[in-house]
Amino acid sequence: MDLSTTYMGLKLKNPIIVSSSKLTNNIGNIKKCADQGAGAIVLKSLFEEQLLADADKLMDQDDKYFWFPEAVDFINKYSKEYGVKEYLELIREAKKMTGIPILGSINCSTPNEWPKFAKNLEEAGLDGLELNISIFPFDANVTSKTIEDRYVEIIEAVKAHVSIPVSVKIGACFTNLMQMVSRLSEAGADAVVLFNRYYRPDIDIDTGKIHRDNYFSAPEEITQSLRWVSLLSNKVKCDIAANTGIHNAEGVIKQLYAGASATQICTTLYKNGIGVISSILFDIKNWMEKNAVESIGEFQGSVASREENLAAFERVQFMKKTLTEE
Repeated sequence: MDLSTTYMGLKLKNPIIVSSSKLTNNIGNIKKCADQGAGAIVLKSLFEEQLLADADKLMDQDDKYFWFPEAVDFINKYSKEYGVKEYLELIREAKKMTGIPILGSINCSTPNEWPKFAKNLEEAGLDGLELNISIFPFDANVTSKTIEDRYVEIIEAVKAHVSIPVSVKIGACFTNLMQMVSRLSEAGADAVVLFNRYYRPDIDIDTGKIHRDNYFSAPEEITQSLRWVSLLSNKVKCDIAANTGIHNAEGVIKQLYAGASATQICTTLYKNGIGVISSILFDIKNWMEKNAVESIGEFQGSVASREENLAAFERVQFMKKTLTEE
């Protein structure tokens, strides 16, 4: 029984990728994920700010830095090197302790200067790099095109410095998602991950305070990415990976049916432990055996390839059903 798949040119033994989170910030958890059968692992994100320290912010925090500007250079240099140094060591250890693809992650919003540091991550042994790009439309003076162009500029800047495959993890807040993913693909993205799950504030009506603990996804959240994986998987050159709401084997199989090259999991690891990876793989094998399926490729994308199914995913409004008596 063959569970292997290809994701942005990398051969994975199965489609389960452990997504970037605090769980993938230490070698112990990374090794556990690999031992439980993960197909690939995305390391905890480095932030653009870690790669490119901002002297102006440091001066704003303490007036003394205004009078001793040489201290700004020293502190910024130390902070940047310390964070990156640790990350490079994590990459090397992860490659040494596992036999699966290790992907890096950078949380970014600009193409300014930091992309050249991506080469250092590649040289440390990364198999691929995931760009977690988050540019939100909070400024009424910034056009949608300006924001979309920034995504493309970041991809192009990073691809100019590395030879490893690069994916982009995005949210769903675009006017024309089909066009946006196509642009990312044309700019050089080897894969697009649908979708990033952003911070979701809530309000306690008894205290009037904002909740900041809405971290975990629910299985029903899978439907948004399922729709777009189906609509995009046959329309763009890059691979499509599914993310958010994938908690079990059923979720993985649905996304593969829709055309995903791979699936990313996170919340289920927190709720059920890292051992859930092997349970999901076991359930996928059982499903394949029950349905006489020998390989992932036999059913991957088969739902998205049927025109009548695409029509269902393209529909955005409920249709009123009328009952008539005979």
